Amino acid sequence: MNQYETVIVLTPLLSEEAAKEALAKFTAIIKDNGAEIIAEDNWGLRKLAYPIDKKANGFFHLTEYKADGGLVSKLELELKRDERVLRFLTVRLDRHAIAYSEKKRSGAFNKKPKKEEASA
Repeated sequence: MNQYETVIVLTPLLSEEAAKEALAKFTAIIKDNGAEIIAEDNWGLRKLAYPIDKKANGFFHLTEYKADGGLVSKLELELKRDERVLRFLTVRLDRHAIAYSEKKRSGAFNKKPKKEEASA
């Protein structure tokens, strides 16, 4: 099994409930095909780098999961068919990206390093 990360950008015209419903649909597809969801991160409504279909904002959601390669093609087919999805990107994580992701989730980057006292 490989580890994947999928970022989905939904149209900003959706309400919060409709966006959660759309994301629940895609999460169900992942779980129903035998994948293990490792982490989910809802980034909320954010400004896009460039307009897509005359829209400047979008609901961003990141899902990290372990699955077989066949699931990715099924998930991407469903994402292409859904008109609520503006863009999506799926990436297979290598061992360095997995380690980075684990450190990020554990909060290791948020800890401030201890200042060493200089002996005078």
